[in-house]
Amino acid sequence: MRQVGTVRHFFDKVSVAIVDVLMPIKVGDELEIRGTTTNLSQKLDSMQVEHKSVSAAKKGDAVGLKVNEKVRKGDVVYKK
Repeated sequence: MRQVGTVRHFFDKVSVAIVDVLMPIKVGDELEIRGTTTNLSQKLDSMQVEHKSVSAAKKGDAVGLKVNEKVRKGDVVYKK
C-alpha cells in the first residue's frame, strides 16, 4: 500500500472527508483510511473538487470523498 493523501477535515452530517492528495487517485480505486481509531477500507465511488464531480485527482488537489464511516483529521489515506 502507498500513502495517497491525508484527511484535512470530516463533515459528519454528509459523511464526506476532505483529503489533501499526495499521489494520483481515481474513482474505482480501493482505499484504506487509517488512524489512531480509524480503520476503513472501501472502494472510491465518487469524489469532488470545488463541488464538481471528478473521476481523478492529482498531487496537490484537495478533494471531497464520500466515506462509509467517520474518519478524523490527520488520518492517512492509502491506495491498495
